[in-house]
Amino acid sequence: MVLEGSSEALCPPPSLELRPSCNKNQPSPPLGSGSQSHDALCPEDKAPIKYGELIVLGHNGSLASGDKGRRRSRLALYKRPKSNGVKPDVIHNVSTPLVSKALSNKSQHSISYTLSRSHSVIVEYTHDPNTDMFQIGRSTESMIDFVVTDTASSGGGGQGQGGANGEGGQSAQSTISRYACRIMCERSAPYTARIYAAGFDSSKNIFLGERAAKWRTSDGLMDGLTTNGVLVMHPAGEFVSEPAPGVWREISVCGNVFALRETRSAQQRGKLVENESNMLQDGSLIDLCGATLLWRTPSGLRHTPTLKQLESLRQELNAARPQCPVGFNTLAFPSLAQRATIDKKQPWVYMNCGHVHGYHNWGFRKEKAGSSAVALTGGGGTAPATTGERECPMCRGVGPYVPLWLGCEGGLYLDAGPPTHAFCPCGHVCSEKTVQGWSQIPLPHGTHAFHAACPFCGTWLTGEQGHIKLIFQGPVD
Repeated sequence: MVLEGSSEALCPPPSLELRPSCNKNQPSPPLGSGSQSHDALCPEDKAPIKYGELIVLGHNGSLASGDKGRRRSRLALYKRPKSNGVKPDVIHNVSTPLVSKALSNKSQHSISYTLSRSHSVIVEYTHDPNTDMFQIGRSTESMIDFVVTDTASSGGGGQGQGGANGEGGQSAQSTISRYACRIMCERSAPYTARIYAAGFDSSKNIFLGERAAKWRTSDGLMDGLTTNGVLVMHPAGEFVSEPAPGVWREISVCGNVFALRETRSAQQRGKLVENESNMLQDGSLIDLCGATLLWRTPSGLRHTPTLKQLESLRQELNAARPQCPVGFNTLAFPSLAQRATIDKKQPWVYMNCGHVHGYHNWGFRKEKAGSSAVALTGGGGTAPATTGERECPMCRGVGPYVPLWLGCEGGLYLDAGPPTHAFCPCGHVCSEKTVQGWSQIPLPHGTHAFHAACPFCGTWLTGEQGHIKLIFQGPVD
């Protein structure tokens, strides 16, 4: 038996990229709380079916504290050995004092809509043998398959962790729901994945209180929205071939699509969008009010570089022996594992022109430094204190001067092209198509604001384009 929410249901291998391994010569110990072995879930003659992968934006390959169990920056969803999906079954209109009695059966999934102090509607759910359910939220309880916490706010830079909203540090109180949302995947081809707001708690219930936005639908059923909402944006075209942002929508508890509310937690719902659905596609973004997730399909991931390919790209960059055009010292991108400390050979770039240099102490504009010197080196790195506005010795352009970091999360790439461009102002390096695609996407911030950001660290993009083409100086010999 596989317990709901256990790591067995996700069938993750013990590797960073969460790719299944079914080699019987290397048997794996039992995973999670179940008794079924990894080999039993991944027969030698049949690879497990992957529905897709969820990637949390703002974490460049792993969480700052490290990926552990269900708390990680990236998680693959695999077909479960046995379905655990549910679907609506029976509707009960009950008086509020009877609600607790009606929900006492912990083996029965249900959603409770509190209409008034004396009236509630309870929708019972029954087992659906055709779907697998995966739950996402802040809670660490066993029914949550993917534990997601708020993306910390920072100025970007060294570690590639967190966002950049100018506040600094992690918020004291999380805005992500303990049971934020659930994804239902069809167990048969084409393995369609759909998203729904809210997840079932330890008693297999979802409660929408008296103040929550809720209503009765035209067919007599109930529907509602969660407090801070679950927002989804599907790409306007093919995410890989022609990346273009779609329109942010809100997903209801029953999976219906609505226009955004005036503010994130307003009680009045937006207008129903009848020609759109909750079906996830490659490149769909899911915002949980505190963290944004990217959905990648297996076919979409085939166009992205693996960790091994990223390492090869890094080695190719270093093999070209880029040099500082002033100091003539050879530059080198640090290893993918070294994300917190700036290396002495680290390449730096002038963000307004793209000229790549080694670190130097001249050209510093004291009158323009101020707080930007701190903001551009945040994230735990050991950058010098004087990293504000600088004058490029090659073209005399004045602007931010920051270290360059290779984007380590391959799932955020739109192709496997050479790393020739960098996001402004954080300095994360990736392919031209990737920077162009992400620079167009407005990501939710706060209750009603949107801003394009670097997907690797969450830093708000600046400048006319949000990215810069890098200009390397080759070896003089």
